[in-house]
This record gives sequence, C-alpha cells and structure tokens, in this order.
Amino acid sequence: MNDHDLPPEVIEKYSTPRGEIQLQRRGQYFEIISNGTFLMATYNGESEKLLISEPLKRSDHPSHILIGGLGVGFSLQEALKDPRVEQVTVLEIEETIIQWNRTLLSAVSEESSFHPKSNIIHADCLVWLAEHDDKFDLICLDIDNGPDWNVYATNESLYSDYGLSLLARHLQPDGYLSFWSATSSPEFVDRLKCHFQLVDILYVPQDRGEPDVIFLTKGPITQ
Repeated sequence: MNDHDLPPEVIEKYSTPRGEIQLQRRGQYFEIISNGTFLMATYNGESEKLLISEPLKRSDHPSHILIGGLGVGFSLQEALKDPRVEQVTVLEIEETIIQWNRTLLSAVSEESSFHPKSNIIHADCLVWLAEHDDKFDLICLDIDNGPDWNVYATNESLYSDYGLSLLARHLQPDGYLSFWSATSSPEFVDRLKCHFQLVDILYVPQDRGEPDVIFLTKGPITQ
C-alpha cells in the first residue's frame, strides 16, 4: 500500500466564515480539505508549479508577481526560483492556511513564506483587487477548483466578466495571467478570449481522474 491509499489522519481542524477546513496527513503527505471537499495536497505539485513556470518562461521581465491562493506553497516556491523576480505578493483568504505554511507545511515549500521577496496578505482576492491599483507582470490564480467547480459560491465571480475585467486592469500590457483548474471549461475559454489577446490551454495528466488544466492568457484587450 502506498501513502495515497493510507487512511487520513486529521492533524488540525478549524471553523472559518466559509465553513470547516482541515489539514490531514497520509503517510508523508499532507492534504487540505474544505467543507469535506479535497482542495490540495503535497504529493503532486506539478500543475501548481506549471501555473507559475510557464508564464515565467514566456515573460521578459517578471519582476512583480501576484499569486491568488497560497495552497501548500508550491506556486510561491516556484516563483522565488527565478532571479528576475523582485517581489511575490500572495493573497490568501484563509488565515489558517497562512499559518500552516509557516508551521506544519513550511518544509514542503522550503520555507518560501519566510522569504524576503514574499509578501503574503490575508485577504479575499477580488476584494483586494477592487481596493488597490497595483500593476503586475504576472498574475497566477489557484483559487478554489476552477471556473466550473467551486467549493465556495462566492468564488464564481472571479471567473465572471466582472472578475476578468478587474484582473485585466491589474495586468501590465504585456503581462501574463494564468488560472489553475481541476477541469477543462470551453465556456471559460470563450470568456477569456473576450478580455485577453492570447489564450492557451495546458494539460497536466493525473494518476487518477481528469488532467489538471492551466488557462494561460497574455495582454488585456484595451477597451
């Protein structure tokens, strides 16, 4: 039996304004569960890293990056590997996840949350974006499970025309915006094409179930 098949051991569990969130372990791996739904784990971070590495590869000057969703720290860790990056701002709505990254999960991402280039903010992504005017070279979002499968109904607006317009306003003219998703979404791709000049779709095969999907866009369409 490998670690994935071991029964989960609940390490910590908390109630939040969005429901119950828990950290559990299977052997050497950790999983984060929200309202009984799997969110993320430490045993496979390929797609979370691709969310960052692909736009980094295409960008000429990725000095300031915005990451929506801290998760287990894989995306932040990947961003900090690039010496061109000067600052990584991370928006995370769950204070508990921030604390786990600084304690129980710190080794998973090589203590990326303590890096001097990391700026982790406890905030709702859409609310923060609506209240600030910062521009970013890369915006990389790993919030909920994607456009068509939301654990939290309030996250649906992130993938709406309103959310995309707001994100476009914070993106540099030649900047890249990427989304992580647990499923494909032709309707979301069509919506992206209304707001951005280029849209690519990347697939990351998984051992079980559908491949993870990265929606990658470049350059907001000026209205």
